[in-house]
Amino acid sequence: MFCTILVGRHLSIQGRFLRRLASGLVVVRAGTSTYTGRPVPRPRR
Repeated sequence: MFCTILVGRHLSIQGRFLRRLASGLVVVRAGTSTYTGRPVPRPRR
């Protein structure tokens, strides 16, 4: 499953979901790199 996270105030990254940390942060893999950030909420329908 793909996930979008915010890294800093103006940078968002999309990648394959790896895990959710106890602090609520999400780890994703984009290419060969892994990133940790705050998950972007899904829009309401």
